[in-house]
Amino acid sequence: MSALTFTLKETLHQRVDLSPLTPDFLKGKSPAEISAIELACGNRRLRVGELFALSGDDACALVIKNSSSKLDRIGQAMNSGSITVHGDAGAYLGFAMKNGAITVHGNVGAYAASAMINGLLHIRGNADDFLAAAIPGERHGMKGGVVIVTGNVGDRTGDHMRRGQVLIEGNTGDFCASRMLAGTIAVLGTAARFAGLGMKRGALLLNTMPADIPATFNDCGLHHLNYLTLLIKSWQALDSKFALLEPRSRVRRYMGDLANAGKGEILVWQ
Repeated sequence: MSALTFTLKETLHQRVDLSPLTPDFLKGKSPAEISAIELACGNRRLRVGELFALSGDDACALVIKNSSSKLDRIGQAMNSGSITVHGDAGAYLGFAMKNGAITVHGNVGAYAASAMINGLLHIRGNADDFLAAAIPGERHGMKGGVVIVTGNVGDRTGDHMRRGQVLIEGNTGDFCASRMLAGTIAVLGTAARFAGLGMKRGALLLNTMPADIPATFNDCGLHHLNYLTLLIKSWQALDSKFALLEPRSRVRRYMGDLANAGKGEILVWQ
């Protein structure tokens, strides 16, 4: 068996909702049935066969080729299997994902990993604003699982994040970990302004001092936090620069946001 492959036929001019194309939903369906599935495209509905050329037969391993930044909601609520995207992906990648793995060989749009519950999301490019953040009207963003970003991320990463790990090999935009409720965000590059603003709990682990730290964070000095050694060891099986880190525990600790419970922490490696 070979991976069920969707090759985009033409350049898209409107956004397409790809949420029906998950391993769970396609399992057991014939090629004709898959081609007949309707996808929302602007104010129209188009059949899968009109947009994609299909090949392969293993619905547990989906591949999207010639992908576009206009393909939204890839892997939404998926519960098993894998999706590999060659090219860019649109907004809401892995939204409410329950399990499985998604790999994108390109850049992704806003709200990737929002409401994600479990699984692995690997972005081998850059991520737009609101990675792992809550969508408007929701109280919680990412709720579990692991997100790896090879490149840079935009503003408001982890806004209202509830649980899980976000590992960023590049740089972050403004307001990283803003209003964070719990979980871990680790950054190998640099963090821009207002990191941790409004944090309630959780940890923002930085390789270098951010552009600024809000005045409502308390400098607690240097600490040896032994749990960080175990955390780094847990990353060794990942396909990421985080797997190459040497175990270390010495950090400068900032507690806050004191205007919002003050139980969050920004940890800067020393």
